Amino acid sequence: MLSIKLNAVDLAFNNTAVLSDLSLDITQQRVALIGRNGAGKSQLVRLIAGLIRPDRGTVRVNGVDVGRDRRAALQTVGILFQNPDHQLIFPTVMEELCFGIQQQGQTRAQAQDMAQAMLQRFACADWGPRVVHGLSQGQRHLVCLMAVLLMRPALILLDEPFAGLDMATTRRLGRYLEGLDQALLHVTHDLAAIAGYERVIWLDHGQVLADGPPDTVLPQFRAHMMALGDGDAVAEL
Repeated sequence: MLSIKLNAVDLAFNNTAVLSDLSLDITQQRVALIGRNGAGKSQLVRLIAGLIRPDRGTVRVNGVDVGRDRRAALQTVGILFQNPDHQLIFPTVMEELCFGIQQQGQTRAQAQDMAQAMLQRFACADWGPRVVHGLSQGQRHLVCLMAVLLMRPALILLDEPFAGLDMATTRRLGRYLEGLDQALLHVTHDLAAIAGYERVIWLDHGQVLADGPPDTVLPQFRAHMMALGDGDAVAEL
């Protein structure tokens, strides 16, 4: 079971409000977060991951105050960034996969066994000694996903995980994600990728404009984006 609760959250950078009095109660397993660039989506994801703390209000995932209890947060929430290079820190795949679970208390030998089993699960059994930055972007994304799964979080946050990937890699990574038992909160501009989700939250200027099932929210969002695009085109003529 999943529970994400934001209560009256404010967040600002350089005296500019990013999120304003935002409250959310999320229990669904597949939730999408949409909105224009600068709407506050990525910062909201970072709050839920516990990477930053709100200026006001609380953020809890399965009862964990993720901004204050980092150890519990790491066991509860995983995150897959748009750029895998923002996430990868070790030279080889095996070292990258072992680090997090060793921090959770596994011995080096136990961590290596778990990592090897994960590699086999994804048909990458020979990747252990490979240099991370010699992999393609899609392969690096997959290493990040495997590292997150080894931590066994209840929730995985996806911040534009398909950006910059070719169609074949996107489809492969998408199938992996669809098959996961973990709950997913997915930030994306690719509306087709979230058509089957249970809930879509439309964020704009740090506040929720619409919240509901995809067949209700996505048509509203598309119509709004089309209107904005037509307005911009007229203004530029």
